Amino acid sequence: MPSVTRPDGFSIGPIRIDPPLLLAPMEDVSSLPFRLLAKRIARPGLMFTEFVSAMAIHYGAQKTFKKMRIHPDERPLGIQIFGGDPEIMAQTARIAEEMGADLVDINMGCWVPKVCKTGSGAALLKDPDTAARIVDAVVRSVKVPVTVKVRAGWDWSLFAAPDLARRFQDAGAQMITLHARFAKQGFEGEANWDLIRAMRDAVRVPLVGNGDVKTAADARRMLDETGCDGVMVGRAAISNPWQLAQIRAGVTGEPAPALPTIEERVAVSIEHAELQVAYEAGVETFGEARDRSDFADAEVRAIRSLRGQLPLYIKGEVGAAQLRARLTNANTVDEVREILDGFLDSLRAPVG
Repeated sequence: MPSVTRPDGFSIGPIRIDPPLLLAPMEDVSSLPFRLLAKRIARPGLMFTEFVSAMAIHYGAQKTFKKMRIHPDERPLGIQIFGGDPEIMAQTARIAEEMGADLVDINMGCWVPKVCKTGSGAALLKDPDTAARIVDAVVRSVKVPVTVKVRAGWDWSLFAAPDLARRFQDAGAQMITLHARFAKQGFEGEANWDLIRAMRDAVRVPLVGNGDVKTAADARRMLDETGCDGVMVGRAAISNPWQLAQIRAGVTGEPAPALPTIEERVAVSIEHAELQVAYEAGVETFGEARDRSDFADAEVRAIRSLRGQLPLYIKGEVGAAQLRARLTNANTVDEVREILDGFLDSLRAPVG
């Protein structure tokens, strides 16, 4: 049985990851506002941006550049990039470094068709030579550590990750994250943690396990059963940084924190909405955003971008399902606040 990960973390080059809990890069989720909330509530050892298209950066897409914004309070932070051209990936990695990334992560795990059809993401699992050239080009282009996130392989016919990981390691990658599903699975079926244990024997660099970690017990079991150096959590943390805090306790052995009250959950959901508006407006605070001439447009974009997340803050509460449609149709922070304050009032109302 592999040795259990020490609770004090591991190192990626000069960067200490303590605790060995990582918040996954998630498109349309792990934007700057959510990362700030997750850092304050759960204090993961490392977080990542949403994935950044190297081709979009190459052509100067300002919306994509915005994804690379970093706040000092969220460090250490990795900027994750994806693409199929080694030279353009290297160029994007240099820009990520210039923007303050503590490390650059290469996405070779995204399975969605719009990414794979460009030869990027998990499609690179089918083209190991290009994948290795990309890692080599990115490593040579930056001084910060380079890491890679992969799936187990393209489909069940070949567990490709160990051979790829060794090539990436030889090219200079300093950490590998394995999502223990094949690309063809998407998020279907169960993650096979046996693949993480097999991968542990294939590489010398730190190995992070990912896939179906939903609770503190899951995290501890992944560490114990696979020998991986750290645990990455994604979907379990969406609009629920308190669950990430529970998982942190499982990783570190600390006492589990108290669960939030519904009032706390509502307050953070409104804070999330305000932070998202500030982010869309390109300023630090909601108050600053209100002073901008383009405030209304930024507010609508921000609230619409959270349609899938805001209802999750109150998921499981009596009457929450009925509020979902109203929240997903909201366009302003005031509308969100009015809906959620009314929800709290309904919970406090005497029965009968």
